[in-house]
Amino acid sequence: MSLARLYTRAQLGIEAPRVCVEVHLSSGLPSLSLVGLPETAVKESKDRVRSAILNSGFEFPAKRITINLAPADLPKDGGRYDLAIALGILVASEQIPGKGLEGHEFIGELALSGELQPIPGVLPAALQTSRAGQKLVLPEPNAEEAALCSSGEFLAAASLQQVSAYLHGQQSLSDVIPIDASDIRSSPLMPDLRDVRGQPQAKRALEISAAGQHNLLFIGPPGTGKTMLASRLPGILPPMSEEEALTSASIYSISNQNHDWQQQWRVRPFRSPHHTASGVALVGGGTKPKPGEISLAHGGVLFLDELPEYSRKVLDVLREPLESGRIVISRASRSITYPANFQLIAAMNPCPCGYFGDPSGRCQCTSDQVRRYQGQTSGPLLDRIDLHVEVPPIPTAMLQQAPEGESSEQVQQRIVDARERQLERQGCINAELTGELRDRMCALAEDDREWLLTAIERLQLSARAYHRVLKIARTIADLQHKEWIERSHLLEALSYRTIDRYLQK
Repeated sequence: MSLARLYTRAQLGIEAPRVCVEVHLSSGLPSLSLVGLPETAVKESKDRVRSAILNSGFEFPAKRITINLAPADLPKDGGRYDLAIALGILVASEQIPGKGLEGHEFIGELALSGELQPIPGVLPAALQTSRAGQKLVLPEPNAEEAALCSSGEFLAAASLQQVSAYLHGQQSLSDVIPIDASDIRSSPLMPDLRDVRGQPQAKRALEISAAGQHNLLFIGPPGTGKTMLASRLPGILPPMSEEEALTSASIYSISNQNHDWQQQWRVRPFRSPHHTASGVALVGGGTKPKPGEISLAHGGVLFLDELPEYSRKVLDVLREPLESGRIVISRASRSITYPANFQLIAAMNPCPCGYFGDPSGRCQCTSDQVRRYQGQTSGPLLDRIDLHVEVPPIPTAMLQQAPEGESSEQVQQRIVDARERQLERQGCINAELTGELRDRMCALAEDDREWLLTAIERLQLSARAYHRVLKIARTIADLQHKEWIERSHLLEALSYRTIDRYLQK
């Protein structure tokens, strides 16, 4: 046989399109040509593959070798094609049988010794191989990642020699056993809401935020517990569904992040980038588009501490993803869409020194400094944050006397119940209500509607803020197991928006 054909998987965002590796041997001067839009790392595979084949005890054919990676218009990058290319050469030169290739796909990078090295993006490849009804042969170090797939057949190999012996029928490869999700609980290191003493209004806002997936802004002086509260949000959110968890894990997989797959499975991510982060770091990008913080926070929480310290241009790139739940990164050669359905939690001080309005008079900031500091965050972004909550300082004596609050598990149960009511009633959570469905689910009595319109006008809130108030009121009603929005729900929802005027003075 002078022609061999086998299959592997490329990486395109969180997708893994199928790639056919064709190897043809012909007479002529010994050479190796690699075609099919390979990038630098793929072109270098010819040297890795040659050494791996020789060091594994095989002969490298002294012929003209042409390798085609189809489809030809799909960019190929990384060392993930090494194993398939090496096997193609061995099959085409009749050193291993080609019959065993049927029903299999191969992925992995080869070391010069012939050992298989781990690669990023194995999980998306495993998912799509499983859907195609094929077996996937992959490096042993990637087995734990592939085990997140509840279905499919995956075989782990340590070297090219092992794969060759398997295709010869001389030995079997290790089966990758899917993890049992029922045995994996939330990480024991997840911070508990019980640790937060005092701040009842802030904790109430956190519960409302979690119940309807509303964005939240904490405002208060240093040391009042803003970061502590934000870090407790993932622990009270409902457990991730398998689909959410697989999407989140796929993003971490292609990002080549160090990830404890077993411990972090179905644990909602909490990302807290530094305020010096660039726009590309937040939303993703680069010459070869990579996911940013908003995609790594998919299904979880993005926490922006010291919000006014971020560049205004950087913050403004969040406006579209907050509305759409995804980010499209366009480059001349390709356009890639990454999921970015995250919950935004932000925190800020009221002024540069942090003590504006403190009764002790510690603040020495001028009115211009305060106005400039508060104006760092654009109005359109603030408009997309549903709840604005003041977190006042608590005297140490009162803090010591404050009773222990509810645990995250207790609060989470109420949030799960509220989310179930929303999904049963309208098929989505309250934050995702739009158009006619929002108008129907958030219908008000005539007098309540007129009262709310008057309040919105006096507070000088936008039409977007009006709709967000309605959705917050709907969430409050769900937490109280109420069928319709009442005046008390509107009052509480408005109490979380009055800070708009304070910030924009």
